[in-house]
Amino acid sequence: MIKMFVMTTCPYCEYVEKQVEGNDKFEVIDISKHVRNLKKFLDLRDSHPAFDEAKKIGDVGVPCYVLEDGTVTLSSADAGLEPMPDGPACSLDGTGC
Repeated sequence: MIKMFVMTTCPYCEYVEKQVEGNDKFEVIDISKHVRNLKKFLDLRDSHPAFDEAKKIGDVGVPCYVLEDGTVTLSSADAGLEPMPDGPACSLDGTGC
């Protein structure tokens, strides 16, 4: 099962979430629904190099995918999903969302 970390207010997350509705190969974890979910995401974000570039430019790092083999990626294509067409990313300073 692919774990997919998302946030309700993120347009990119909304775009890919629609693609996995009813697909039991994905576990959607909304980090804005419960502090437990946020903690799981922050533990991953704080320790995994897949987030280095996102952190450097001030992006949150969602949607994020943990593939079945344990690979962590911020690429929707790596998870077999269609990436959102170009647009602004959700950044920690609130721009893009």
